[in-house]
Amino acid sequence: MFSPSNHFECRWHASRYLLAAYLLAQLFALGSLFALDIGGWARLAAVVLCLGHGAWTLPRHILLTHPTAFCALRRDADGWQLWNAADGWQAVQLRRDSLALPMMVVLRFRLRGQRRVRAVCVPRDGLAPEVHRRLRVRLKFSRRRWAAPE
Repeated sequence: MFSPSNHFECRWHASRYLLAAYLLAQLFALGSLFALDIGGWARLAAVVLCLGHGAWTLPRHILLTHPTAFCALRRDADGWQLWNAADGWQAVQLRRDSLALPMMVVLRFRLRGQRRVRAVCVPRDGLAPEVHRRLRVRLKFSRRRWAAPE
């Protein structure tokens, strides 16, 4: 039965599965660059772009070590909020295309006052199993989950 309580909070940590999937995708991308018959400058530029993407993505989205990495979500009387070390709790509007699957939760959201839609992936091993299940249930059945922050 769904709890009538309006309060919910969870904090996640870096996921080994997400790290392995990202490194495997990077390995395939870099391997395909050396399998293609392209010029040396184009290959070098593509390798630099892949490594730059890894340097930007790993601390912010995979390892969660950057101060701007979102690593907590809560719901209270003020609505949904995400937390990062740089800015603390920030009001967000969850988007309708967020996914709550057994293997992962993909939170698509918009910060208050911004038009840009962002996303956070919370894999199953990033949270305790019971908390991950509660997050999925809360996202599927919460009232006013798509409401804009006030």
